[in-house]
This record gives sequence, structure tokens and C-alpha cells, in this order.
Amino acid sequence: MNKLINEGQKPQKGKKAAIMIHGRGASAESILSLKSYLKLDDFALIAPQAAGGTWYPYSFMAPDQSNQPALTNSLQQIKEAFDSLIEGGVLASDIYLIGFSQGACLSLEFAARNAQKLGGVVAFTGGLIGEQINPANYHGDFKGTPTLISGSQHDMHVPLERMQESETLLTKQGAKVKLMTFADSAHTIRQEEIDWVNQHILG
Repeated sequence: MNKLINEGQKPQKGKKAAIMIHGRGASAESILSLKSYLKLDDFALIAPQAAGGTWYPYSFMAPDQSNQPALTNSLQQIKEAFDSLIEGGVLASDIYLIGFSQGACLSLEFAARNAQKLGGVVAFTGGLIGEQINPANYHGDFKGTPTLISGSQHDMHVPLERMQESETLLTKQGAKVKLMTFADSAHTIRQEEIDWVNQHILG
């Protein structure tokens, strides 16, 4: 059984829930600390833990097979978290995916492979996974799901071009995407990103 940490409210129909996905070398506990900054007080929170702190071993833009089977296993772990919320009575339209860095990439990848009306998708420094984006991997209709893709224009791990390509694909799938980029080169979550998410996705 994969490790999941649950915090906040009990999952139930009519309540909101967030799946929070940590970055490389981090932990479920660390991504849950964002609850101090994001408007998540009324949410059920669920945070899966990657084995060894890493969802997949190489860059998210490495040759596809190099990240297998870890990537497939990690996507399945996110699906288990998602399914557990559905089984708890939470509607898909009340589920939010929130990730940073490697977790942001995984959030976008899971959401785009299973596009449907969600509460929101928040990708702090991330993009769709693969050496090249393969549209055949992505199915469904987001039906206007509010989505943030954000990060540095000079990030050493996540190129601006991949964030832009991800924005284009999710928009074609029906997501309402905000691409927010910054001139600095910091690999972090900025106050501007927190404020935008609180106002436009969680508000």
C-alpha cells in the first residue's frame, strides 16, 4: 500500500479536497506545509509520498523509457489518491491537484491524461512529461477547469517552452489556463503565485 497522508477535513460529498504532490527530494509533509499560505482551511488534504522522495529518476524531459516504470507507478499512485476521494464521496469537480516542481509535472500529467471538470489544477514550476509532448497520451475535456502553470523564464529544470507547450495542450482540452512566468531564475514558489491561486482558483 502506497503511503498517503491525510489532513484537514474528512472527505465527503459537497466538500472540497486537494491532492498535494511534492517535488523531488521532498516529502508529503513538506508539500502539506503550503496549507499555511493557500486557502485550504475547509479542504480535505491528501498527500502521497514518493518512494525515496522521487516520483521518477530523471528529468521530466528525459527519453520516455528512462523514467519507466517509475512514472507509470507514480501516476497510478496519484490515481489511487484521486479514487480514494471519489470513494469518500467527493465530486471530481471539487478535487484540486496542487504540485511543485516534479510534483507539478505529475499533477499536469495526471490531469491531462484524465481530463474532466476538476476544482482546479495548480502547477508551481512544471510542465507535461516526456522528451516531446505526445498528444495521443491525453484524453478528455477539462470543461473550463481553472489551471495555473507558473515558474521562472530561466528555470534550470523546467524550460519556458515546455510550460508554453503545456498551456497550449491543456487549453485545447478545455482548461482555462493562466501561464504566469517570472524574469528571475529562482526554483521556488513566489508570493505572486500564492496570491493568484488564492484569488482565482481557491477563492
